[in-house]
Order: sequence, then structure tokens, then C-alpha cells
Amino acid sequence: MIHSVQVEPIQMVDLKNQYLRIKNEVDAAIAQTLNTTTFINGPQVTEFAHNLGLFLRVKHVIPCANGTDALQIAMMALGLEPGDEVIVPTFTYVATAEVIALLGFVPVMVESDPETFNVRAEDIINAITAKTKAIVPVHLFGQCVDMEPLLKLAEDHNLYVIEDTAQALGAEYTFSDSTIKRAGTMGTIGCTSFFPSKNLGCYGDGGALYTDNDDLAEKVRMIANHGQAKKYHHKMVGINSRLDTLQAGILNVKLKYLDEYAANRNAAADYYDKAFSGVSGLQTPRRQNNSTHVFHQYTLIVNNGKRDELKAYLETRGIPSMVYYPLPLYAQEAFKNDKYKAENFPTAEYLCSSVLSLPIHTEMTEEQLNQIAAAVLAFFNSQR
Repeated sequence: MIHSVQVEPIQMVDLKNQYLRIKNEVDAAIAQTLNTTTFINGPQVTEFAHNLGLFLRVKHVIPCANGTDALQIAMMALGLEPGDEVIVPTFTYVATAEVIALLGFVPVMVESDPETFNVRAEDIINAITAKTKAIVPVHLFGQCVDMEPLLKLAEDHNLYVIEDTAQALGAEYTFSDSTIKRAGTMGTIGCTSFFPSKNLGCYGDGGALYTDNDDLAEKVRMIANHGQAKKYHHKMVGINSRLDTLQAGILNVKLKYLDEYAANRNAAADYYDKAFSGVSGLQTPRRQNNSTHVFHQYTLIVNNGKRDELKAYLETRGIPSMVYYPLPLYAQEAFKNDKYKAENFPTAEYLCSSVLSLPIHTEMTEEQLNQIAAAVLAFFNSQR
């Protein structure tokens, strides 16, 4: 449903108006924690983990402090050793590769699909070596990676699959046998972030891991809690990573609206798709038949080197836009390596120079969408 109200300043994500619509529920959840003063590991944390597990249709949900911690804990729990290789897309946020390097593993970067932006099994297969131990598919911008061939490839090579679903919580993937699973519940373990701008975002930092494997879940819980299952008895080296009770209470409220939020984002995406259909030099996001899309971002490909011009044009008209991501991982100074050359990653180079994300969120109004679409179209009309 697209709301029709007076035009307000356009934002990439409108968290204020989202909060105002659920203010009473959120305030009550916060007050509950303040009144009980159970700020750490309060009952709302357990309740949220249970509710998210029901939503995802997964056995275990283990909350943690943030999405980056979730990735780190997952890799620690799987027992990888220094020098082991982990395959990641080069077109993604740095956190995906950051934890691999931090733990002494080797990030191996591969290309992605130029239309869906997601990594594919065919991108991965030639990167597998005797040292490869895991694959981290990132469900980028809100749509699932094509998981069935990727899972088969991982099975054939005895590899772990660590799903990064920070941008696609709630998206569903349909297998060839009609089985439907949520993003993050298909591989060995799933990881997510509740950063405020995420589709399910708290009002600070937060994250979670999920799995159906009982033994893995127990190990994840221990690692996130200083390596202990019993207080002051530490079975392994762990870290301190937990979701605050205040944030769990807020997430419990917002989780009830997550499907509605996805519907609102899809309505905005549908509007954009229709407005930009047939515009020469502009490519709208391709949606896969076997995955739903929750549109964490609505990302265009602007061809003919016009991306930066369009971005500047929109800015002069009060319309924000973002480039996710301006540099591929191998071009980041932290990951520069002589074995990675730009000519070997034409898709990543193309995407980083061409992608532009428009505002999309749960509170978009028809007037705002009109204003944004009109400005984009005016730019391309001026190029003729």
C-alpha cells in the first residue's frame, strides 16, 4: 500500500514516520524494559528469538550485537583454520570479507550476475581449490541468491554455506521441488543485521544467526557468550556479542509489520519499474522467478557513463540517492592483492561505475514517488 499524504522532504529511509505509526507499541516495549531494568538478556530477547524463528521457519535463532559479529561467530563456530579460503562476491559491503581476513582466513573474491547483482554457482566453481572451506552468498539488495545450484555445488565439494541475509530478511526462495525457504535458512547457517536502516531494523545495533543444526546452535551460543555454556566455565575462546533487551523489545514490535513493510517497498518498486520502463540507458532491477524481493534497495543501472551526472542532477532537486558500492572489494586498500586485477572482474567494474539506488522505504508517498520519477525522467529527456 502506498500512502497518500502531504509531500515531505525525501529521505533514503524514513525511520521517523515509520516510528510514529507504531509509536505506542514501541514506547510500551521500551518502557517495559526500563521498568524491569533487565537491560541484558531480558525476557524480550528470548521472546524475539522465538518469534523470529517462527517467522523464518527455522529451529534456532541466536541474537547477537550486530551483523558483522554474526558473520564472525558463524565462521568461528564452523572451525575454519588460518589459511582456509572462503569465497565471497567482490560486489558487496566490506563486512562480508572483513571478518574472513580478521580471523586469518583468505577471502577469495568472485564476480556476480550483472542483472540481479547476486553471486552465482557459475561464478564460484572456478574459484574452488583444495583450501576452500566455505562460500558466503550475499542476498544483495533484498533478493535471494539462486541457491539451489549453489547448494549443490557446495555439497559436491563439501563446503559450508554461510548466508549473509542482512539485506534480504523475509525474502523467500522456491526450489525446483516447490519447497519454499526464507533467506538465511537454506545453507549451513544464516547471518543478519538489525542496523536501523535494514528492513527489520532496531534503534541501535543488533544482529542474529540462525540454523536448524542443534550442535552448531549450541556452539554459536557459547561463542557469543565468552565461550561459556555455564557461567564462569569457558569451553572455548569466544567473544561478547549480545542483543540488548531494549532493542529486542523494539524488534518484537517491528517484526509483526515486516510483511507489510515488504509489501510497501514492493509497491514503490512497482511504481519505479513502470515509470522507467523503456527509458534508454536505464536498467531497472531484474527480479528472479524463484525468489521474492523485499527491496532493501531499489538499484538502477545507469549506462553510458551517466550515473554520476544523474546523481548530481537529483541532488539539485532535493532527491537523495546512493551508490552501493563505489569500489569492488579487491580495489579497497585493505584487500589489495596483486592476484586481483580489474580486467578479471569486468562485471564488478561495470556495476561499481553504473549502479545508483533511489529512495525506497516503508513510508513512501505517491507524491514523493511522482517527484523522484519525474526528476529521473527529466534528466534522461534532457540527454536526447
